[in-house]
Amino acid sequence: MMDGYEKKGASGQEKGKNILIIVLAILVVLSGIRLFADHKEKQQKTGEILLLSEENTDLNLRLDSITYQLDLRIQEIQRLGGSIDSLLVIKDQLLQARTNDKNRTIEEIDRLNREIDRYKRVLVAKDNDIATLKRMNEQLYSENKDLKTSKAEIEDEVVKLNIKTEQLEQKVSIAGRLRAENIVIAAVNARGREREGEFRNRQLEKLKVSFTLAENELAPLGTKDIYLQILSPTNQVIFDVAKGSGTFTVDGREEFYTARQDILFDNSQQRLTYFYEKGSDYVKGRHQIRVFADGVVIGIENFDVK
Repeated sequence: MMDGYEKKGASGQEKGKNILIIVLAILVVLSGIRLFADHKEKQQKTGEILLLSEENTDLNLRLDSITYQLDLRIQEIQRLGGSIDSLLVIKDQLLQARTNDKNRTIEEIDRLNREIDRYKRVLVAKDNDIATLKRMNEQLYSENKDLKTSKAEIEDEVVKLNIKTEQLEQKVSIAGRLRAENIVIAAVNARGREREGEFRNRQLEKLKVSFTLAENELAPLGTKDIYLQILSPTNQVIFDVAKGSGTFTVDGREEFYTARQDILFDNSQQRLTYFYEKGSDYVKGRHQIRVFADGVVIGIENFDVK
């Protein structure tokens, strides 16, 4: 009788040991799975950090390269006597972007790479300006070399030229300036529908600006360049050389313009319309439209992007 109980007890102990072993084995397996998952997650995060670091390093190299190329153009244009105001603005923006080289997000890196591509197009445009300045300097040198006019004659011509310039400036400043009125700003979406007032970026496939040139009997008739500037909430001109933007002179300094039209002014209250496709989202906030003619502002209007 006792032998039967002893056998039962031994069998129960053995069974309990087996269960304990199985439980321990399961815990070991679960622990291994957890350690493997943690290891994979750390590897993934490390890979993302390394990729972001590499892209940030590549961006810094691009910033250094475009800044160096920009300096070469600045030195050459300055040597030839051209205006470098707009290039100095770009250089300041590049230096600021290079200084803030830590903790960039992937979105910021993509944005700066697009900005660098846009600045490269500006450099190509400036190469054309440099070629023009060189031709003008060569022509001036040739003319000066062949110049045989006496000092008195030169001084007399300078006086006459100054008188004509003063008369022209007085005429323009007194009454000859144009004025843009009834400025209307609209957002045009991808289906061509227009909307006025506050805009959202999804509605801004294109920006449409239209206005009327006010009647002015004293304004001289003839060809006029009418420039349009779109300014961001930080007062930076929005421009893209590939889409027709460029530079013009305002109060003796060079500035960028967003769009331009060459018209024949006939004092008939002409209605002008501009379309501009930015190609990327507008910054949220208040933007400003400025209209220029003959180097002065002739109209201002604002619009908001939500």
